[in-house]
Amino acid sequence: MSEKTLEKTYEPGSVEGRWADYWIKEKLATPGERSEKPSFSMVIPPPNITGALHLGHALNSTLQDILARSRRMRGFNVLWLPGIDHAGIATQNVVEKQLAAEGLDRHKVGREAFIERVWKWKNESGGTIINQLKRLGASCDWTRLRFTMDEGLSRAVREVFTSLYKEGLIYRGDYIINWCPRCHTALSDLEVEFNETEGSLWYMRYPLVKPAGGIEYLTVATTRPETMLGDTAVAVNPEDGRYKALIGKKVRLPFVEREIPVIGDDSVSIEFGTGAVKITPAHDFNDFEVGRRHKLQSIKVMDESARMNENAGPFKGMDRYEARKKVVSGLEEKGLLEKTEKHKLMLGGCYRCSTIVEPTLSKQWFVKVAPLAGPAIEAVEDGRIKFVPKNWENLYFDWMRNIRDWCISRQIWWGHRIPAWHCRDCGGVTVSTIDPDKCESCGCKNIEQDPDVLDTWFSSALWPFSTLGWPEKTGDLKAFYPTSVLSTSFDIIFFWVARMAMMGLKFMKDVPFREVYIHALIRDAKGQKMSKSKGNVIDPLVMMEQYGTDAFRFTLAVLAAQGRDIKLAEDRIAGYRNFCNKIWNVARFTLMNLDETFFEAMASGRARVDESRFNMADKWIWERRNACIREVIEAIDTYRFDEAARVLYRFVWHELCDWYVELVKLDLRGESGAERKLDAQSTLATVMMDTMKLLHPFMPFITEEIAEKLPGHAGSLMAGDFPKEGRAFPDEAARMEDVMDVIRAVRNIRTDMNVPPSAMADCFCFADDPGLRETLSEGAEYIKLLARVKGLVIAEKGERPGDSVSAVAGAGQKKAEVFVPLGGLVDFEVEEKRITKELSKAEGEASGLMKMLGNEEFTKKAPPEVVEKDRARLEVLEEKTGKLKAGLERIRT
Repeated sequence: MSEKTLEKTYEPGSVEGRWADYWIKEKLATPGERSEKPSFSMVIPPPNITGALHLGHALNSTLQDILARSRRMRGFNVLWLPGIDHAGIATQNVVEKQLAAEGLDRHKVGREAFIERVWKWKNESGGTIINQLKRLGASCDWTRLRFTMDEGLSRAVREVFTSLYKEGLIYRGDYIINWCPRCHTALSDLEVEFNETEGSLWYMRYPLVKPAGGIEYLTVATTRPETMLGDTAVAVNPEDGRYKALIGKKVRLPFVEREIPVIGDDSVSIEFGTGAVKITPAHDFNDFEVGRRHKLQSIKVMDESARMNENAGPFKGMDRYEARKKVVSGLEEKGLLEKTEKHKLMLGGCYRCSTIVEPTLSKQWFVKVAPLAGPAIEAVEDGRIKFVPKNWENLYFDWMRNIRDWCISRQIWWGHRIPAWHCRDCGGVTVSTIDPDKCESCGCKNIEQDPDVLDTWFSSALWPFSTLGWPEKTGDLKAFYPTSVLSTSFDIIFFWVARMAMMGLKFMKDVPFREVYIHALIRDAKGQKMSKSKGNVIDPLVMMEQYGTDAFRFTLAVLAAQGRDIKLAEDRIAGYRNFCNKIWNVARFTLMNLDETFFEAMASGRARVDESRFNMADKWIWERRNACIREVIEAIDTYRFDEAARVLYRFVWHELCDWYVELVKLDLRGESGAERKLDAQSTLATVMMDTMKLLHPFMPFITEEIAEKLPGHAGSLMAGDFPKEGRAFPDEAARMEDVMDVIRAVRNIRTDMNVPPSAMADCFCFADDPGLRETLSEGAEYIKLLARVKGLVIAEKGERPGDSVSAVAGAGQKKAEVFVPLGGLVDFEVEEKRITKELSKAEGEASGLMKMLGNEEFTKKAPPEVVEKDRARLEVLEEKTGKLKAGLERIRT
């Protein structure tokens, strides 16, 4: 027996930490600086510094790790670069809550002290998710860990901002933006989350200053009556016959008594509401554009906290919703509220705190995006960037072709401060990569840096090249840019993917990545989105603790089908924990069957795989091994992780364990001679090691632990080679399959007829094809061993044995009739009654399900998961009734 043995059961907790530490200590994921190997590179989508590992992180990191480990083992110089995002608003909120608990706020402590406080929090608590990624087994090059606010990235941010500003692609101006009244900052369009809400549509009457044609007032419909205090016009469609004559007239705005014009604008829908709309340029995106076209005044009626300001007349100081109620009741009192209707509308909330955002006019910094978007669109059109699955290109194009300028300034303190200085004397703006000491316009030193910081996504957009050392011309940039692939989720195609494409092409003159793999969204077992409120969230850390990291990772991989959401249930993870046990047990079996004679032969060079000495079983497993290697590589290279995982599962469980191990048991016991025993040991040990290598990208911990004990292995699988295909044996493997068909046929007969497992039976195989008869004769010992057969007759034809049950093995020319006499083993009358009873019960249940599923009322009203469960049960019953009918047929014929 091998001196290196495995514990009886696999305990992930005693293994995972040791290997995770070993990989990092030995720097096995650090690529060679002057390597001649082909490069393969990825940048990790940097998780927020405030974050903890969730299922989305776990899925994406697992898939990226599969790519990194498999390419590393296949001879690539792999860089998988890790990092963390400073997460401006989220991080500031965390520290502000800490201050609030101490009775302080950021304004009391001051900007510099507050920033110091955030850095202190970052250094103490900001590494949580990194440690969790390490625990997951992520083989990033941790020596290159980057942070979006470290010195190098900060320099890159300044360089890009300054360059774009000097080209006129960054500008500052009054513009309508999304404002969060709680976070007190601007939000980009993508940072606003919309939800359908049941609201109201109020019809308000604006009196004409001079009634005309018998019309005394114009009625406008709005969902936000409090903003009417900032109206500067009423717009109608110039083609609307009802109002043509009123264009150019004026109406008087209730409460503030301001006279505002009636204007004609093509954007007004004749069908919506009354066909006349209020125009509030300072508080509505569409109205802002109308205001610019007609040179209207913009009047803000709310402050930063969405309370009514001095322009709101009698409503000054009120919260916006309180003002809404007062405006509505005031209009009612004045007889100016015509009616109120229920109305569904999409309300936008802040992505961080869910507060309803307020469109408001503000002086902000913007990137002029259209000139940058053009080349990024072309890069996808001409195939320099490929999306996988390809259909995600449509979403990318749709957004890029309708893109608006990007608001990049945020009114918070934590983040990259905008490198612009305002002159208090001349009003000039100085933008520079280094802190200036004077105004570049007038030369005075009375300058002050802009208080705003950049949108977090601005620095993230530079991630693929800033992390590699840009703006310096580094070796890393030369070796690893463009990166090979970006793996990410669909919801940040706009936030991140598109912006990286724009910035990479602008500053590196090349795409930031060759391929973009969009992974699936994880839902619960019923297909519902996971949320804390529903109580259906699965915590990856709990799953890793309970079932082991490898089982968790393999579950994610096997479910990661392209273009389909993942339905994750805990029992699936438990199922793949059983797979880990299977792997462990076959490894223990292998080691237990490697004796001292084998190790002596190893030392002398005799215990090695010799393909010329393979027997039928060896050739079959070698061919299956070859196919497994080929199919796994092809599946990983095309991002079909689910297919690769299924191929591995089938090979390990159904080919190596179910068949090969059983086929060579007699050989391993020495019953076929010493030489054959050594050959079987060598082949099993080699296939076992290759299996660990194939599984390693998916299940790194258990495979390292097993490989360490296997003969001839040293170091880490991660630093080793991926298996290569060996000599092909397609014809010989096909012959073994013919033998297996007969074994399956006999086993099915035994199962269907309830033959006791310990009972030995005779078997008659009649085959017309002489080649098949020769094959079955060669595999006779396998048939006897695995089908529990004592007497085996193989002939061209013959009389059917008495009291026998038959089955057909194979098909076409390779077909054999298999007869198993069961006299003395089975009471046919009792067996017929048993099967008939089971069949009746199964058919009855199936009939009831068919009626229910055929009822449209049921399928429409029942929960989808109930319908799906019933359909799955019906499939099981239909398969069962088929087998029972076949069993009856065997008895009766």
